[in-house]
Order: sequence, then C-alpha cells, then structure tokens
Amino acid sequence: LQFFVIVAALLPLTLIGLHRVGGWSGLKERVSGDGMLGEEQLHTWPGEQLSGFDNPVLSVIGIVFGLGFVLSFGYWTTNFVEVQRAMASKDITAARMTPIIGAFPKMFIPFIVIIPGMICAVLVNEMVDFKRLYNTEGEAAAAATGVSYNDAILLLMRDVLPNGLLGLAIAGLLAAFMAGMAANVSAFNTVFSYDIWQQYAVKDKPDQYYLTVGRIATVAACIIAIFTALIAANFSNLMDYLQTLFGFFNAPLFATFILGMFWKRATPTAAWLGLLSGTGSAIVIFVLSQTGVINLPGQGAAFLAASTAFVVDIVVMVVVSLMTAPRPVHELRGLVYSETPKADLVDENESQLPIFRRPVPMALFGLVLVIILNVIFA
Repeated sequence: LQFFVIVAALLPLTLIGLHRVGGWSGLKERVSGDGMLGEEQLHTWPGEQLSGFDNPVLSVIGIVFGLGFVLSFGYWTTNFVEVQRAMASKDITAARMTPIIGAFPKMFIPFIVIIPGMICAVLVNEMVDFKRLYNTEGEAAAAATGVSYNDAILLLMRDVLPNGLLGLAIAGLLAAFMAGMAANVSAFNTVFSYDIWQQYAVKDKPDQYYLTVGRIATVAACIIAIFTALIAANFSNLMDYLQTLFGFFNAPLFATFILGMFWKRATPTAAWLGLLSGTGSAIVIFVLSQTGVINLPGQGAAFLAASTAFVVDIVVMVVVSLMTAPRPVHELRGLVYSETPKADLVDENESQLPIFRRPVPMALFGLVLVIILNVIFA
C-alpha cells in the first residue's frame, strides 16, 4: 500500500518536471550540454564513476560481482524484511513469487527517484550552482552553497509542485519512511524474540511472554534507530551507508546460505566462523577505506568489502568444514538442495494457476522487461 502512495505522490514530480524541461529528449539535451560530465551520466552503465576504480576491468568486477551478485542477491535472499514475507506465504509457489512481485515495482523506482534528480540538476538554480562548483572546484567549495545532492528531490518539489501536490508529495515521502521503518522494526522484533530470546535465553514460555518480549524489542529497536541516524550522518548519502551495512552483514550471510544450501559437507561450526570472518573482513576494508589506505571514492569501498566478505566467508567455511564432523544426512532434508526430495520443492497445483501467478513465466517476463528498459535507456 505504501508503495502506491509513494508513486502517487512522486509521479507528478516527474511528469511536471519533464514538461518543464521539454520532455525526455529535452532533459537529455540539457544534461549532456551542461559541460560537466553530463553525457557520461546519461548511461545506465556508471562504470568508474560509481565504483571508484581507475581500472575499467576492476570496475566491471566490482559492479558485476560486488554489487550485481553479492549485494543484490544477498539483499533479495537473506534480508529478513523480504524473507519474512516469503516465510508467511501459504505455499512454495507464493513464496517464490514474493521477490518476483517485488521486482516489478523496483524497475520503475528510477522514474520517480533518478529522473527527478536529473531534472533538479538542470532546473533548480541552487543545484545547478552546486553541481558546477562540485565538478570544477571540489566538494569543499560546493558545500559552501548550503545544499547537497541529498536535497535534490526536496528542492524540485519546492519549485515545480503546486501547494496541493506538494502536500501529497510530502505524505509520500513520509509513507516511504514509515514503510521502511515498520518493515525493519518488525523483522528485528521477530528475529530477537523468537530466533534469539526463545532459542537461547528463555525457552518454553507461553506465547504471551514472547509477545511482551517482542513489544519491548520494538521499543528498543526504535531507540537504536534514532542513534544509528547519527552514524548515517557521517556518510555523504544514504546509499553509501546502506551499501556499507549490507557489505558487513548481508554479503557474508548470503555466502553462508548459498554454500550451506548446495554443499552437504558444510558444518554449523564452519558456518558460524565463516560468518564472523566475512563480517570481520568487511569491517577491515571499511577501516582501511576510512583511514585512506584504500582510496575508492563513490561506492567502490562497499563493493570491495562485500566481495571480500563473500570470498573470505566461503574459504573459511570450506576449510573449517573439512576439519569438523558433518551433520547426519537425515537431518539435512529441507536444508540442503541435494538431500531434499524434489516433491518438497514443487507445488502440485502450480500448473493449474493462471500464468500471472506462476513464478517461472513471471520471472521470464520480468527479465525481458529489464532488458527492454536497459536498451531504451542505455
């Protein structure tokens, strides 16, 4: 529901903004004609500007492996906000459809986020001045203008939206914040109360007890979130902060899951040590980046940290697994792909469902749509 509120709130910003600059062709002309690397910024492949690598080969590896594989797959398969939806599904078909359904709205996020940012860069005077100073005199000089790229959407809303739509757009931004906050707090609540507290701290209590623990965890999560905002303030933008966190946690978790799912020799001890080693290696890369030992502007440090965490996790898991006793095969059903009967992975009623409710056709349709959008906006 929040997604549709966000679209309804921000789509007018895109449409009115495009009208002001002469449509999509007019926007491309103004961006490419500003003399400040505008032409390079129109392509879907960001290359060295996003990764920070001077070597184009390393840049490709960083984006394709670090972002495209480790961070992206890690987010969609191990991030509990998404996993929680799949776990609540009524059958395996609905569970498989969960990320596929989520992929379609994600494809259109650029139309209400990236395009308004491009419009702001050529339409709003403060942002035009900021961009000129940023590209000619550096970040310090640009900061003197009192604005940043983080202000792009807000400044564009101020300049192009009438009062009524402005109120709707603000409501949309609040809906986006509340949707993300509610989903993450709910995930924290569930993991803490059932997977940690019930499993390791206090067992065999009535449901009401764990419900109370969950409520306390919710309050604690909100308080923690307030203070983590102070940490986020140290980053130039929120995406850099999120990619750093995903490199710390999602990347090694993804490595642990994917190896454990497809290699029956993996052991619990190896998984735990691999997870710790992967997270530790990502933190080391972050510290080296912050101290200037590794100089990667943009999100390159996050891509490198995620890649390192993934590789270190896999290596540690393999080595430790070969040195420790594996679990009995009969305990691996439903956990390891090769030891799970194919009947457990198939929904017998899937063939009777309409095509838009079947995972494979919808996934293929989504893939084709992604290719078309990339060709159009390449």
